[in-house]
Amino acid sequence: MLCAIFMGLKQGYAMLTAKPEMMDMFSKWNFSRNALMVNGAITMLSAILILFPKTFVWGNFLMAAGILMIICLHLLDKDLKGVAIELPFLLLNLVIIYLQHPLKTT
Repeated sequence: MLCAIFMGLKQGYAMLTAKPEMMDMFSKWNFSRNALMVNGAITMLSAILILFPKTFVWGNFLMAAGILMIICLHLLDKDLKGVAIELPFLLLNLVIIYLQHPLKTT
């Protein structure tokens, strides 16, 4: 769970600050700087939502949706290497949802 939160915050911050490598990747899909920043803010928000038991599932679904969007964009470019890089992160979110929040009380 901590790995997913860390990666979400790290990648979200890179998108929010429009780092050059993120701009390069998303510009090939015609994302503007503002769209990249919004995507980064949503990614960071989803990572923060994972921390709390009441919003845990929503945060994971939101992060998984973002990863799935990137996978679909890679598939449009027929970039299987990009898909292979993103796939473990999607699976990590799905496994975390299955395992549930560690501090959740019944």
